[in-house]
Amino acid sequence: MIGVWYARVGECSYGGYESSQPGGFALVAAVGVLTAGCSHFSGLHWPWTHKAPPAPTPVNELILTTESGAAASYPQYWKRNTLLIDLHDASQEGSIVVKPRAGGQLPVRIAFRVTPGSIGILEVRGEERVVMPVVARPGRRLTSNLCRVSTSRRPCKLRVHWSAR
Repeated sequence: MIGVWYARVGECSYGGYESSQPGGFALVAAVGVLTAGCSHFSGLHWPWTHKAPPAPTPVNELILTTESGAAASYPQYWKRNTLLIDLHDASQEGSIVVKPRAGGQLPVRIAFRVTPGSIGILEVRGEERVVMPVVARPGRRLTSNLCRVSTSRRPCKLRVHWSAR
């Protein structure tokens, strides 16, 4: 059978079947196929959108106390192989004592997160004394890394002191 298209103004007929809207069936069929074909894109990933990184989970690896022995509550997080102690909401001057838990040791790498402008100098005393000046960059938190906190196997404690200057 040979199909013949007849075209007239305002209507279209194909082999004896007439339609008053040219391409109406084709349009409906195309929309149906596209809708069915795109329904599995519910998790579509656009290249300019990224998921926010998950919030770090707080841990309780070390005992943090004040000089008088009262408990200090500063959050601790693991950032890869570095234990991060978050001092971002610390006052302008203060100090803490960092000790390992019973039967434990200090991690090899410890970092302190501070807010520049509120803290000017961060001093850490353990087997060695390390003084880290905090460069004032308003609005950003700064992480100061301490590499190799303790070289001995005996458990020790760190005294951390910070001040505005």
